[in-house]
Amino acid sequence: MAETTNAPTDPVTDPMADTGADPATGSAPTPGPGPLLRHYANQARWGLAATRASVLEAAHPQIGAALAGNSTFVARPWRRLRNTLVSMRRLVDDDDQVRLREAARLNRLHGRIAGTDAQGRPYDAMDPEARAWVMATLFESTVTMCRLGGRPLDKPTQERLYEEFREMLVLMGDDGAALPATLHEFWPYYDETVSLRLELNEAVHAVLYRVFAEVPPPPLLRDHPAAWAAIRALAGPLAGAITVASLPDGFRRQAHLATPPGAQALMHGVYLTAGLATRWLPAAWTRVSTFMDVLDLDDEPGSRLLGALLHQASRVSTLLQHVHAEPEQPVAPARRSAERFFTEVLDQTGNGHLEWPDLAAMAREIATRLDMDAQAEARLFTAYADWWRELQTSLDTDGDGRITRHEYATAATTPAGPALIKVADALFDATDADGDQTISTPEYQALFRSAFDRELTGGADRLSRAAFVREFLTFMAGRHHSGAYDSLLTEG
Repeated sequence: MAETTNAPTDPVTDPMADTGADPATGSAPTPGPGPLLRHYANQARWGLAATRASVLEAAHPQIGAALAGNSTFVARPWRRLRNTLVSMRRLVDDDDQVRLREAARLNRLHGRIAGTDAQGRPYDAMDPEARAWVMATLFESTVTMCRLGGRPLDKPTQERLYEEFREMLVLMGDDGAALPATLHEFWPYYDETVSLRLELNEAVHAVLYRVFAEVPPPPLLRDHPAAWAAIRALAGPLAGAITVASLPDGFRRQAHLATPPGAQALMHGVYLTAGLATRWLPAAWTRVSTFMDVLDLDDEPGSRLLGALLHQASRVSTLLQHVHAEPEQPVAPARRSAERFFTEVLDQTGNGHLEWPDLAAMAREIATRLDMDAQAEARLFTAYADWWRELQTSLDTDGDGRITRHEYATAATTPAGPALIKVADALFDATDADGDQTISTPEYQALFRSAFDRELTGGADRLSRAAFVREFLTFMAGRHHSGAYDSLLTEG
């Protein structure tokens, strides 16, 4: 239940002025966020709320199972947090079409995620109850953020904000029935869910103990790994302790999440400082986009991920029949390289095996970063599915439907078919924005500005499809190496 205090309420300049309705016709706007949600979600401090909400989301049995079984969340939690912020920025965009496109993309993503967890319980990412809980945690965490920031929301403002979160479910295509209709009914629902439904699971551990341990270095520290490691070693545990201290008391007790001495005071100080900074610093300094820029999270529509995939995938050169093999290497180094590639790239879900969800996670991440439409996304998934079948045929020696690290490292020299060419073709078409069958320098840079450390091949101002595919396969063959790629090897 939200606490009430005598502290001043959080002021929002005329929050109801922008209703989104057509001033001429008065027609209802496209379902989606109102001014309050947009106001808070665009603040950098909302990262605190999103992180806290991620813990509570992950503790829901259905959501935790979906994240652990199909997502890169456990193995690469920072990517998931970053994607949450990027997605929310799209969902609260002023442009109706941006919001509708993002909602449709999320529904396609969630529609592919279903299964059974280790305890035999079914899960489905499209389950209305689970989707309602996501909005519930974001709403409650936003209310908590304002309260801890020194300016709690008064009841009318909470009611308006709650309605805007319910509108988000409508935007996603749900009828909203799984979320209580009124704020008065919400708090008992929230307290009951925390008390009776949430559990400590692998996904919760990933948020609390891996997100902050794997924060990528900001640009200024990228060339100083030792300094960043020292900073992260100190700041990571503190950030984890702050997040735990901010969680509902009931959940902390039932999950046996202890806070070190002073964590509560530190948590209150951080939230209060963030609230004061939001009120007193220039608005441009406290936007979530500024925060993402500082951590170099907003400059990568596929580029950093794709750079990591391409560079790390260069270790599987002999999987491509049509690429000349590199000179033979000693067995031990080659095996280490294959195992490293398996762990850092192929095993996206971090469960120690290569299965279809791992390759689906790669396709999903690239499609997300490139903001592909439904047709391009389906094509990319098909290409990855073909690659999975080839890998199974070549590497699944015991026929159990999955590939172990040992199987991969032992049989990495087994040639595979050209399925990755289909992936390259899909990426080419997604990059060729104007459809002229060539990639111009701006198009190339828009996709690969972090993945490539040089301009178009040979200084050309355009790249043909054949040249693009050849470049893709060359990188996959490990024909080019750079320090920029090395810096991406372990990035989450």
